[in-house]
Amino acid sequence: MSDWLGQAIASPALALFFAALLVAVTPRLLHGLWLVGVPAAALALLFALPEGMHGTVSMFGHELSTLRVDGLSRLWGAIFLLSAALTGLYGLNVKDRLQHVASLLYAGSAVGAVLAGDLVTLFLFWEGTAISSVFLIWARRTVRAHIVGVRYLIIQVISGLLLMVGTIIHQRATGSIAFNTLGLDSAGGWLIFLSFGIKAGFPLLHNWIQDAYPEATVYGTVVLSIFTTKLAIYALARGFAGTDLLIPIGAVMTIFPLIFALIENDLRRVLAYCLNNQLGFMVVAIGIGTPLALNGAAAHAVAHILYKGLLFMTMGAVLYRVGTVKASQLGGLYRSMPATTVFCIVGAMASSAVPLFSAFVSKSMIQGALGYEHMAVVWVVLLVAAGLGAIVPGIKVPFFAFFHRDRGYRVKEAPFNMQLAMGATALLCIAVGVFPGALYALLPYEATYNAYTLSHVINQLQLLAFAALAFVLLYAARLFPANVRGLNLDTDWAYRRALPALVERFRQSSVSLRARVMHVFSRNGSRAADWLASAFGLGGAMARTWTTGVMLLWVIVLLALYLVIYY
Repeated sequence: MSDWLGQAIASPALALFFAALLVAVTPRLLHGLWLVGVPAAALALLFALPEGMHGTVSMFGHELSTLRVDGLSRLWGAIFLLSAALTGLYGLNVKDRLQHVASLLYAGSAVGAVLAGDLVTLFLFWEGTAISSVFLIWARRTVRAHIVGVRYLIIQVISGLLLMVGTIIHQRATGSIAFNTLGLDSAGGWLIFLSFGIKAGFPLLHNWIQDAYPEATVYGTVVLSIFTTKLAIYALARGFAGTDLLIPIGAVMTIFPLIFALIENDLRRVLAYCLNNQLGFMVVAIGIGTPLALNGAAAHAVAHILYKGLLFMTMGAVLYRVGTVKASQLGGLYRSMPATTVFCIVGAMASSAVPLFSAFVSKSMIQGALGYEHMAVVWVVLLVAAGLGAIVPGIKVPFFAFFHRDRGYRVKEAPFNMQLAMGATALLCIAVGVFPGALYALLPYEATYNAYTLSHVINQLQLLAFAALAFVLLYAARLFPANVRGLNLDTDWAYRRALPALVERFRQSSVSLRARVMHVFSRNGSRAADWLASAFGLGGAMARTWTTGVMLLWVIVLLALYLVIYY
């Protein structure tokens, strides 16, 4: 027991939980130390831990492994801890203690989940991410944010319940709760797969991302964009690598969110759709299941966390200073916020997989894995998705936020801590692209790959040039989708429009039925009262003194009726 306790205390997740406690009880002057210093120290701790199972304890006849360190979990834990430090720096100017506590608990739960060696431990941290993260939405303290937070929490809890039930069924079928390859050979495996799919944003299960992320606080949206969905990608890579079903699912994910992103006006919502699109690349890679493909999924998860976090940071800075991120209301901000503009451009170039930026060295691995497996159709789908992705987050977001028609905003640049966090993240986006060997050395599987071949670079530059030309021509011809004020609904129409309408219809029917019943009672009430008075009143038949013979007759009748009903 003492060995288990010592190993459990060494968990980086526990360090973040302890930091959350310190933020809750210490003066605000010290919050920077806990928000940035503790995640950095936990990152060093993670790399100091030897590979293997730690913190193992026997409970109810099963081995719970609370701390598994291997190539896959170490990489995900490292990028989560690095992101926690960067987002902590970004949020230093936030005076709301609740957001800081929630962000550390959320990050700690995500780190604990990727280090979990069994499904029970995974479930506990899985639910921890759901409960802690919703406060980053509610912290905005608006009626809309409250409603969205409730919807978000319901969906996250459903995912957790599916994981719990799936774990129980899986344990009964196999006798094991180890979190390794699960497969789809049993009902338990399917339920766990569906649980992971909800958080990964599978088609028809995705819209909680676009519903919730744009409604969180400036700081909260950045934090939300990092952990939950990438935790689900890790879980799929751990439990369902090589599952063929993931390939068509991921291919659909790469395309359909961009259609909505093209017509969306809220730029944080645009980024949420594009986040869903990039998850599709990782899902396809996991479905392929080869070492190169899984390395591509892991590398792209790292790159995606960095550049998407950077883009959300820049839009958060715009929202912080201007008060809106509606594309129809923005423009000309490069004059007032030049540093934020530069950081947004870096994030856009990284997102578009421009050579020498992070996504180029990761996304090309996935395309290469498809080529090696001769999956030409899926390769073309992802190529089209990459082109559309270069137009939407790569061009639309920076153009309409900073360079479109000047709206007359003359605001201050983002606070210094925000600029410092954005600058550090932008530097990492470039460093990963320029020195990909450092990232490749951390990848979990043995697979050699060189992103900077002549064919890769030329093909990508051609694709980017075509995407830029398409945007210019469409915009000049006024065929590019206009930024129209309003709310675009896709699958969330079912629970944001159809379900409320159905509930309202049921309510109206119930009110109408009640009115009819009351009308009938009111119309016949006096007649019933007269009948009751005549029957049970002082002079009524039921008030008379009955003879023994009559009473005996009634007993016989009731007894006969009972026997008929009984037999």
